[in-house]
Amino acid sequence: MTLRALVLGLLGVGVVCGYTYFNDGVLRQTMFVCNHMPTSVYGGLILFLLLMNPLLSLLWRRTGQAFRLLRPFSTRELALVLALVLPACCVPYSSMLRILPRVGMLPHHYAKTQVHWNWRDADGTDHSVLDYAPKQMLADVSEEENIRLTGYTQGLRVDKEPISFRQVPWRAWTRTLLFWLPLFGVMWIALTGLALAVHPQWARHEHLPYPIVQFTKALLPTREGKPSPVFRNLLFWIAFGAVLAVHINNFLCIYHSDILIEVRRSFNFTPLARLFPTFVRSGWVGRVLLTPRFYFAAVGLAYLLATDVSLSVGLGPFIFCYAGGVLAGYGIPMGGGTAFTPRIDKSLVFGGYFGMFVATLYTGRHYFANLAKRMFGRPAGDRMDSYAIWGGRVFLAGFMVFVLDLWMLGLDWQLALIYSFLTAVIFVIMGRIIAETGLFFIAPYLYPCTLILGFMGEQVLGPRILMIMFLLTCVILIDPRETFMPYMVNVLQMTEVSRLKVGRTAGLSLLAVFVGLAVATSVTLYFNYDHGVNWNDGFATKSVPRYAGDGAMKARQRLLAQDMLESSGKVSGWARFRNMKPDKRSSIAFLVALVGVLVCSAGRLRFAKWPLHPVLFLVWSGYAGYMMAWSFLAGCFLKFVVCRYGGAQSYQKVKPLMFGLIAGDMVAGLAVIVMGFVYYRYTGELPKTYWVLPG
Repeated sequence: MTLRALVLGLLGVGVVCGYTYFNDGVLRQTMFVCNHMPTSVYGGLILFLLLMNPLLSLLWRRTGQAFRLLRPFSTRELALVLALVLPACCVPYSSMLRILPRVGMLPHHYAKTQVHWNWRDADGTDHSVLDYAPKQMLADVSEEENIRLTGYTQGLRVDKEPISFRQVPWRAWTRTLLFWLPLFGVMWIALTGLALAVHPQWARHEHLPYPIVQFTKALLPTREGKPSPVFRNLLFWIAFGAVLAVHINNFLCIYHSDILIEVRRSFNFTPLARLFPTFVRSGWVGRVLLTPRFYFAAVGLAYLLATDVSLSVGLGPFIFCYAGGVLAGYGIPMGGGTAFTPRIDKSLVFGGYFGMFVATLYTGRHYFANLAKRMFGRPAGDRMDSYAIWGGRVFLAGFMVFVLDLWMLGLDWQLALIYSFLTAVIFVIMGRIIAETGLFFIAPYLYPCTLILGFMGEQVLGPRILMIMFLLTCVILIDPRETFMPYMVNVLQMTEVSRLKVGRTAGLSLLAVFVGLAVATSVTLYFNYDHGVNWNDGFATKSVPRYAGDGAMKARQRLLAQDMLESSGKVSGWARFRNMKPDKRSSIAFLVALVGVLVCSAGRLRFAKWPLHPVLFLVWSGYAGYMMAWSFLAGCFLKFVVCRYGGAQSYQKVKPLMFGLIAGDMVAGLAVIVMGFVYYRYTGELPKTYWVLPG
């Protein structure tokens, strides 16, 4: 661990958090972060290893090793840089600052355009659904509305002249940022502690594969400081060059389709739909799976996994679609309703997550029992890492503060506790998924408020409580493609294999996240008011800011029609549980998936040739699963063929080829971002969008 590595890591945090919104929200090209294996970061790492480190090595030798700053970066230094940059990727866009400002400001805009959000009492008093929301959850537009609200929606630029930072109405955001940013900070601190607590169990006792860390470790220099042997392997360069050439060609083809021919990565099998009526009856999901698109990085990572894991990730969506088609034949739809309506498909995934949480606790019951004893100062038989003990204590303290924040916001302590617990379950299982599968695109779209609503019912919650939980969910969980926990899980494993101090590095990573938060918040609000919010981003701008208001208003209307609106607002505490009315379909679906995961987990523990992994129940529904399915099946098939006809030795020999596939995608993603910026810089026009990985 050196000062130059620390400085380089913080500079990387500044670049990621300072440039991401401009790239994604202003240039509107392929995302700078996009998922839990950001092409900008890994592409930059690969270019650094290929170009900068050899140059430093040359200068180091020619100067007679007189200047320590010129020596090539070691594995430990590069691991520290990644440890600082990766967790900060959760801040600047999809999972936080793409959503937080819009949910904070745009409900005021939609309150003016959505007539059904407003009503008048019998005494003539006008009300809005936003009256149910605590004031600190939304931006303050009580003064200078034309600047604070209109400036946000339309921009404050005059004659294409950029505004200054002073022109941003910071006072409109003081109240809401003082609520949301500490809440995120407490959550990140708690999740850091949780990641430290579970790391020894996952990495040393269960020996999870951490495929992304395997790839990263294969690229980093050897302990002697020499370049990785993978860079001298011909198979790596063949795969790397081919993938990079395909992406550069396809990107240029968007501009010059008359002289270039696209190399297709997607195929259309929809004419075969009539042969599989049950499969297609599940809806658009079935049609998506009949138009497969292959991602080279996903194929490479799937090759590194146990066959049952990659097979389960690939087969899961197909099994889910077939089951959906069968249910649709009986008039039972999987989906439907609004974003926060209890649904069978989401309940099935949530049940899988909860089942995996139970299975994880059972598998590590001995370790977690000893950890709990040591956390409270009691002796335990096994030796424990001090960072794991302190991690457990930090998680417990952070979790209780998070619960306290929700209680002070207006939730009963029981609801605050349940909501916080379900949120922790979602994040820890997302971390488990990436450690066990390398599935860098995890977007489960699971919402604690929906599960609580499905089990308890609107009549015991009321529109005010629902509004609070809906707003919390919109900001924290609505788009979890770049969440903190999966980054931190990989960082801790990379830290350990690089022989850095785990606890200290985790603390530095957390500090880097807060530095990135300060940079990204300022930059995001500046560009929001300079250019106006990105209205082309329909999901984050036109849909998400309306979810909470629409959900609370529809609940109010239903309760009003049932003459239960007034009584629902009076129920509190344990009375909610005595009067709850679960939604039968979603509750049954939750239990079915929970049992499925437990049975599958037990089968893997009892039978050596058990064919499927319980991750099937975690990724079988959702956009991410549909996008990754074919690539994981391809990687599984390649591994099967190589092992079947070449054995374990051939499997190891082909690994560099797979590393080349992954590296090609990473560098291609960075190259597309750079070319898009250059195109904008010299033409003044927005670049055309090209996706290397799913967006």
